Amino acid sequence: MKKIFLAFMLLCSFLSGMNASSHREAPLIANDPLADNTDLYAFRSPDDPNTITIIANYIPGQIPYGGPNYYTFGQNVRYEIHVDNDASIPGDEITYRFTFQIVNEDPTTFFNIRLGKQNQKATYTLERSIDGGISFQTIVSNGIVPPTNIGPRSIESGVGLNTTYADIFANAITTASTGEKVFAGPVDDPFFVDLGGIFDLGDAKRQNGPSRDGLAKYNVHSICIQIPIATLLKNGAAASPVNILDPNYVIGVWASASRPAIKTLSTGNNANYSGDWVQVSRLGMPLTNEAVIPIGMKDKWNRMSPYDEFVDNTMDEYFYNPELALYMDDDQFGGAVPAFGALRIQKASLGAFDFTNGADGVSALKGGDLTGTAFEAFGDLLLIPGKPRSVDLWPIFHTGVPNAIPYQLATGKEGNPLATGKPFINNFLPNGGDMLRLNMAVPVTPRDDANFSSLGLVQAAAIGLTVAPFNTTSDLEFIPNMDGFPNGRRLEDDVTRIELQAVGGVVLAAVGLWYDDYDPATSASPVTTDLVDVLTFTTGVEKNDKAFLSTFPYVAMPWSGVELRQ
Repeated sequence: MKKIFLAFMLLCSFLSGMNASSHREAPLIANDPLADNTDLYAFRSPDDPNTITIIANYIPGQIPYGGPNYYTFGQNVRYEIHVDNDASIPGDEITYRFTFQIVNEDPTTFFNIRLGKQNQKATYTLERSIDGGISFQTIVSNGIVPPTNIGPRSIESGVGLNTTYADIFANAITTASTGEKVFAGPVDDPFFVDLGGIFDLGDAKRQNGPSRDGLAKYNVHSICIQIPIATLLKNGAAASPVNILDPNYVIGVWASASRPAIKTLSTGNNANYSGDWVQVSRLGMPLTNEAVIPIGMKDKWNRMSPYDEFVDNTMDEYFYNPELALYMDDDQFGGAVPAFGALRIQKASLGAFDFTNGADGVSALKGGDLTGTAFEAFGDLLLIPGKPRSVDLWPIFHTGVPNAIPYQLATGKEGNPLATGKPFINNFLPNGGDMLRLNMAVPVTPRDDANFSSLGLVQAAAIGLTVAPFNTTSDLEFIPNMDGFPNGRRLEDDVTRIELQAVGGVVLAAVGLWYDDYDPATSASPVTTDLVDVLTFTTGVEKNDKAFLSTFPYVAMPWSGVELRQ
């Protein structure tokens, strides 16, 4: 039998070396949607705060009526969720690995579901490693993957599955032999953003016409795990945290997909797979590859693991001087992107510090008295002339932020950014690059709390600076939304808006490096027009098109193939 060894060719080698971040963000992974990470979430479970829920989504842009061959997880793909909980040990400590099997129960029909049988019926095996990937233990066998929500005749009628989709969805939730709750299957895409506007040269909020959620009524495939905090703690950590910012409770989370290196086609129906497993997709912080890494470097970034980023630091420049900042600077291209008009980075914060691209930021502080600050130990990384965002954007994406001066709220600093302020965040885990970092000791903000906000830590900072009793003391205390992005990521968090605000300097302002229109001699409050403009900035899409569930797996059930798209 004549065989074609595709993976032995340069083209397949090229494809097998790619990684990914989110919705079609890089040229190569766009050609391999079954292995494409779309989004990653990690948050303390709102209804079960002794657990952490991690959600990794794959396969972007699923049209609900995409038959007759509907979307499902890929065979010959390893989908993995990685957890780092100890900065003193290189690499991951915990890995969850999913592999999927697909059976066509009735290959005689072109329908996906008929008479109680299902084509593309998927099941999964879940393995767990708690020794850094040395060994894996099977903790779920033959896990159920719900079918696509094709429509009522396929799901509910007697000529279909004769049930309800809600029952199918609920029955797919299982408990692993080691105690984790698990779900894997199609869901509504929980990410919300005006993709059309954003990539139309930053036209979000749209200047001519209403903004639109580009992912409304699209589905994705989701892997959801609810894990006891005790399972995720590093060895030697106390069973209860010392306080709400206990550094021993910080974890880093990232997701990936891998394929065998060699794919062999033949004249038969099935391809053969062999060779080492090669990572082809990964995701940590949202929007990194879409909106930070330039097109010429996206595939290189995708080939790197989070730990590679500390060895090869060629991508750091795009955080030190981010392209998006050019469109928030009237001396650069700010006038060309009117939607970002409310976002203007500090050029003369406190009359001295310029954070626009190519400026020196706070690097002039190096060499002064930095005793007791994060700059004392890490000044070479944080205070770099010509790289102004080495002090805020780079650590947010690469190390997390410590509970240390100057990374404390300006409350209590009395105008001096290098003074002690109000403790606010500690998700510092300097063991790798792009990951979601979460302090598991931070309490949950109830989703029905009047203070709950999709602005996450931005809103928490605003409350801590302006709302009594939080702004009357510099004591450590929980502020609503301290459990929000970028301290992990909740489903509700408006990460597009938060990250644009961060590029616009809101983090700098929160720690006391105020906007240019604040003059201590004449301004009654640092909550100036420029700061209010940033806090009230909107992209025009601020919530998901479908309500999230109040219990695990929290993501909404998938759209039906017969529901009309707007």
